[in-house]
Amino acid sequence: MPREIITLQAGQCGNQIGMEFWAQLCKEHGISKDGILKVSDNDGNDRKDVFFYQADDEKYVPRAILLDLEPRVINNILQSDYDRLYNPENIYLSPDGGGAGNIWAVGYEQGEQLHEDIIEMIDREADGSDSLEGFMLLHSIAGGTGSGLGSYLLENLNDRYPKKLIQTYSVFPNNEEAVIVQPYNSLLSLKRLTTNADCVVVLDNIALNRIAADKLHYKNPTFAQANQLVSTVMSASTTTLRYPGYMNNDLVGLMSSLIPTPRCHYLMTSYTPFTDPADQTKSVRKTTVLDVMRRLLQPKNRMVSTVSTKKNCYISIMNIIQGEADPTEVHKSLLRIRERRLAQFIPWGPASIQVAISRKSPYIETHHRVSGLMLANHTSISSLFKRTIDQYDKLRKRGAFLDQYKKTRIFSDGLEEFDSSKEIVQELIDEYEACESPDYINWGSSRV
Repeated sequence: MPREIITLQAGQCGNQIGMEFWAQLCKEHGISKDGILKVSDNDGNDRKDVFFYQADDEKYVPRAILLDLEPRVINNILQSDYDRLYNPENIYLSPDGGGAGNIWAVGYEQGEQLHEDIIEMIDREADGSDSLEGFMLLHSIAGGTGSGLGSYLLENLNDRYPKKLIQTYSVFPNNEEAVIVQPYNSLLSLKRLTTNADCVVVLDNIALNRIAADKLHYKNPTFAQANQLVSTVMSASTTTLRYPGYMNNDLVGLMSSLIPTPRCHYLMTSYTPFTDPADQTKSVRKTTVLDVMRRLLQPKNRMVSTVSTKKNCYISIMNIIQGEADPTEVHKSLLRIRERRLAQFIPWGPASIQVAISRKSPYIETHHRVSGLMLANHTSISSLFKRTIDQYDKLRKRGAFLDQYKKTRIFSDGLEEFDSSKEIVQELIDEYEACESPDYINWGSSRV
């Protein structure tokens, strides 16, 4: 029985990523742009039901809810080739269409006002599932809707569906973002991601643009090209759910092996080989399991730009290898990586890379034999949180750009919400740093 996952797309970034993700899933499952299954000789033997359901007319419809407070991006989706794919009842645009003005508190407050409409859509999708496993939230933490409305969704999903998993794909801002209040928005979002999500896959615009320029040779990478990279990672990370094998064929199986403690649930990703969708032959080379697994460990292939120190280490690694991979080849590659000490692990846990072998989609022809995705829990992720706190402190010290926040209900009596968020993010940084020491187990018990 498939364990269904409902996808929530919040804000401009979330809906842009979602559009690319659903286009990729349709290709991988042989589904046309209007939801009709293509007739094929390939026996897919796949679980389409994890992310799609069949309507009465046999069309496949994404288990997706599209939410935005301003209409531009969703209107673009409705004018695209995939306009007939989505369920129109699962698309919500704010009646005034004014957006959140890049203010977290405005997005959060609008979430409260639209509560009944949004929850009704979520409940309807959940009730239509046979065995719902959880929710997947796509959003950015820099703007107003993705961060504010996204935070509101996280809190409500946690309260309403306490036994369901919540995974997010969260896009972190770069240093040159146009949103000047992004440190405020990011800090407030990080509090909810830490306390209300079970797993956060971190992606950041700096790394996405670097990979698009270095690996795919785009001179000036566009948002669409960066989002295509994200959709590649998302489809690869869900491939074991959609093309199940003996292990890791549900979300809880993937998460349990990567996340040791409730707070340390921020994952970074690497993918190889990257190919230009327009011309796959550009980057064809001989791919082996060892070559793919070595490349996944290289910092330049990571989708996160963190600042590493000598103390930083891996807490856990899961490699999802797609294609013609033999288990003996995987075993030899793991031995070689261990011999050469290519990955430094925590001193208090097992130093092992877990590998899941998955089939490729029979509906897509690729020019490389093996491709791989790494999901890793690495302590250097704390440098992203430190950067957010440093940027927040600079603004807060001067009391800059706080007027729009003070006008909202949540900040009307004071700025304690900022202080609470900073405290939680600082505790998260402390825990990731404690993970690097052998006595981490004692650190955890002393705080309980």
